[in-house]
Amino acid sequence: MTTRILPAVGDPDAARSVTTLLSQLPDAEPASPVGDSTQLIDTLARLAGEALDELPEVVLVHERIGPVPALELIREVSLRFPSVGVVMITTDASPHLFADAMDSGARGLVTLPVGYEELANRVQAAAQWSTGVRRHLSSAGDVFTGPGGTVVTVTGAKGGVGATVTAIQLALAAQASGHSVALVDMDLQTGDIASFLDVQFRRSLVDLALITDISPRVLADAVFSHSTGLALLLAPGEGERGEEVSDRSSRQIVSALRSRYEIVVIDCGGQMNGANAAAIEMADVALLVTTPDVVAVRGAKRIVRMWERLQIRKAEETVTLVNRFTRNTEIQPPLIQKITGTRVANAAVPANFKELQASIDSGRLHELDAKSTVKQALWGLAGELGIVKASATAKKSGGVLAKRNSGTFKNDRGSIGLPRRRRGGPAEAEGTR
Repeated sequence: MTTRILPAVGDPDAARSVTTLLSQLPDAEPASPVGDSTQLIDTLARLAGEALDELPEVVLVHERIGPVPALELIREVSLRFPSVGVVMITTDASPHLFADAMDSGARGLVTLPVGYEELANRVQAAAQWSTGVRRHLSSAGDVFTGPGGTVVTVTGAKGGVGATVTAIQLALAAQASGHSVALVDMDLQTGDIASFLDVQFRRSLVDLALITDISPRVLADAVFSHSTGLALLLAPGEGERGEEVSDRSSRQIVSALRSRYEIVVIDCGGQMNGANAAAIEMADVALLVTTPDVVAVRGAKRIVRMWERLQIRKAEETVTLVNRFTRNTEIQPPLIQKITGTRVANAAVPANFKELQASIDSGRLHELDAKSTVKQALWGLAGELGIVKASATAKKSGGVLAKRNSGTFKNDRGSIGLPRRRRGGPAEAEGTR
């Protein structure tokens, strides 16, 4: 049987050495090495999206891979792709590192400089384990075999631009279409999802911060089951406790949520820290919310540049949502796209706070009227981002949303809330083309 091997080695010299040895292994089919953790996860997600059998049997992770540390990367691969055998390449084969690697989900260690016999034995053992797991998964129809749920982060260009309202409505849209959805408040010091949804809670993200192995039972104890069907994981009531959530614990929490829910929406607020930066790096969709004014757009540009400097997210991989949009504003979406270098969403949220005020003041944002143009716009955005089942959403929203076509909703009236022209199709927002 042919063993497919994917090396993740950032160091060029080590990559050449490993590739040369892999090519000498019997029945081995090594792929071209990937240079960082992002490429590895993206490659595995793409292959898993095609079919479980397309995944390599073995992944080799070099200890100096980046930007995600090797042990955290191994943990994420093991959680998201449980049928892949991971082998760590390291110069330190101490018992302590061996135990940490096994706890993270590795199937073995190979020491540098890499020897042929050791590499062959570790690869063979990992491949046999992978084959057994896949045989088990193929006979167990109730076992989840996909690449994991979709993670969407929502970040504000600054405070007060509507990131929390956006995150809540995106989660509600996904849940209404039939997905299992978790809504996470990672605005650790000033998070107020609980206030928007009138929730009294005792547990929060902090309760998971020090747990190294988040089992489904532990996760279920920490989340709050809302009447809408959303699973809420909330920010701590005492803002100073947010410092207890590190970037490492954030990665573990997001990975655990991704393995249990089809859609995970994370409100990252308007201030960056290690925890929400890790979530943004792991996200499938990173949404940046801004308003069409100079201060907010400058804030959006500042955040995008910071993400690029820290290698969290590239500008072209970020989607910007324009909130409180009006046709006569001087700053139009094409200008925002040019300034930030991001892709601006086709949907734009109209400036109509009067629709929201009663629901926000009563803590019942989930009961916002279906006729609200703000709700229609945000649910249209959910369709554009691909986190709703289009036919189900159109039915639940009374036909407001059109069926998805090429990843976006065509009904501009539903996504922007503008009146129809007297002749022809729906009116389109000026400058959103």
